[in-house]
Amino acid sequence: MKVQQISIFLENRLGRLNHITALLGQAGINIRALSLADTSDFGILRLIVDQPEHARKVLEDGDIIFKFTEVIAVEVPDKPGGLARVLAALTDASINVEYMYAFVEKAENAAIMVFRFEQLTRAGTILRENGFTVLTNEEVLAL
Repeated sequence: MKVQQISIFLENRLGRLNHITALLGQAGINIRALSLADTSDFGILRLIVDQPEHARKVLEDGDIIFKFTEVIAVEVPDKPGGLARVLAALTDASINVEYMYAFVEKAENAAIMVFRFEQLTRAGTILRENGFTVLTNEEVLAL
């Protein structure tokens, strides 16, 4: 149910993002989803890649500061109000979304969203109990 995400802290300066993506690309690692949040001094690049353990080695060898974080990938109905239904189930269970972003692949009749929660296991349970499909790490890597 949990998906491995890589979080990389980047200085907000020219070429830093290109350096990271080039390292991964040269190693044959495909970025499946990403989010970049920034401030004036630094950014947080969050990635889901097709080869997380290989990415770990590449980033370590490149002296990149990173950490792995667990997130949940959920199929969200691809229709008006689909995301609102997911968020309503979480709100009703008093589960707060720390952050979220979209996944590049689209499931049949659904979009895939990546969520980070403080109560990750409980959030997954609530989503499944409300009829939503929570993807496993293996399912996400196979997309």
